[in-house]
Amino acid sequence: MMPSATYRATDFAGAAESLEVELVVATEHRQAMSESMGWRALVVDLCDAEGSARAIAGVARDHPLAAVVAVDDQGVEVAARAAELLGLVHSPPASVHLTRDKVGMRRRLEAAGVRQPDFRVSGPGQGAGLGAELGFPVVIKPLGLAGSRGVIRADDPAAAQAAEVRIRAILAEEGRPEDEELLVERFVPGAEVAVEAVMTAGRLRVLAVFAKPDRLDGPYFEETIYVTPAELSAGEEDDVVAVVGEAVAALGLSEGPVHAELRLAAEGPTVLEVAARTIGGLCGRALRFGAGISLEQVILSHALGLDPGDLALSARASGVMMIPIPAAGRLRSVGGLAAARRVGLVDGIEITVPVGSWLRPLPEGDRYLGFIFASGPTARAVEAALREAHRALIFQIEAPAPAEAR
Repeated sequence: MMPSATYRATDFAGAAESLEVELVVATEHRQAMSESMGWRALVVDLCDAEGSARAIAGVARDHPLAAVVAVDDQGVEVAARAAELLGLVHSPPASVHLTRDKVGMRRRLEAAGVRQPDFRVSGPGQGAGLGAELGFPVVIKPLGLAGSRGVIRADDPAAAQAAEVRIRAILAEEGRPEDEELLVERFVPGAEVAVEAVMTAGRLRVLAVFAKPDRLDGPYFEETIYVTPAELSAGEEDDVVAVVGEAVAALGLSEGPVHAELRLAAEGPTVLEVAARTIGGLCGRALRFGAGISLEQVILSHALGLDPGDLALSARASGVMMIPIPAAGRLRSVGGLAAARRVGLVDGIEITVPVGSWLRPLPEGDRYLGFIFASGPTARAVEAALREAHRALIFQIEAPAPAEAR
C-alpha cells in the first residue's frame, strides 16, 4: 500500500527486489509505471478500508498474495483489513484503526492506565475553556491531519482561541467540517524519544530507540534530528520500552511495525503517539541491522514469515535530519550541496522538493525540504555532523505575492 505522495516507494521496492519478492502496488492514483506493471498496479481508495480491502482480495483470487504491507499511515487500515480477508499476518483492523483515531487512542490508553497527557475533546470555541480546565500550557491538535500539521501550543486562553482559528482554517483547506472536534492535551515538558519496533505474535521487539536532541516546546512541533543510540541509562531505556509495551498491548496491536513517540517527563516516559507503521519519510535509511539489512527488509521479511537474521543495530551511531522549511514562498535554488556532502561523517543528502515548488512551513505545511544522513562513532558526533551539513545548505526562497499566497 503506497500513497502516491509517499517518500518511501524506492526503499520498499528495493527491499522487495533484494528479497526476490514480486511487488504489487496499490495506490490512490494511477501512476506512470502502471502500464508496465499491468495487474500488479492497483488503484484503490485509501479512505475506504472495506472497499479497498475487498478489491485487493478480488485480485488475490487470480493472483495469490503472500503479504499486505502499508508503507505510510494512509494505508494501514486498508492493509490490515485486506490481510484479515486473505488470512495473512496482521494486527486486528480495529486496533490499527485506533492508531489513526487520536481520540480513540487516548481513551483506550486512559482506560488501560498507560501514562499519557491529560486530554479533552473540544467542540468549536471550547479550546480556551478546556485549556483552563487542564491547566495551561496545552497543545491543540486536529484529529484528521498527519504528522505535526496543525499542532499548536497555547500558553493562555487568548493563544488557545487564536490556535483554534488557525487550525480550523487549515482544516477548511482540506475540506473538513467546520465544526470538527479538536484534541486538547496538557503540554508535557521534557525531551522526546522515538521507538522503532516490530510486533510478532503479540511480542514487542525493539529495533532502535532514537533521541531527538532539538527541544520540541512549540509553538509548533517540527521534528528535525533523530539520532540513535539515544543517550539513556539502561533503566531509562527499560522504562521507555515498558511503557511502549503497555501501549501496544492496550491498543491490541499484535503484528507488524510500530513507531512510538514519547516524552521523558518528570513522572516517567509519557506516550504521545503510537503508529502501526515504520518511521516516516526517508528516516528509515538511518538504520542498518546485522550485515547491512534495511528497515524495509525487516518489515517485509516479517510480513512474509521469513527470518530477517541478525537484527542488532550497526555498531556505529547514526542519525537523520529532516530539513525544515524556513519560510513560505517558491523554492528558487538549492546551494551548498557539495560543501554539505563533504562534511565528515555525512553519508548522504536527499533534497526531496523540486526547485520551483511552493513551500509552506508548519503548522500549515506538510513536508520537509529533504533529509541529511550521517553515521559515526557517537550519537553526539553524528548530531554535530548533521548540523554542520545543514548550515552549509543555502535555500533561496522567493516570498509569494499576496495573490499567490495560500
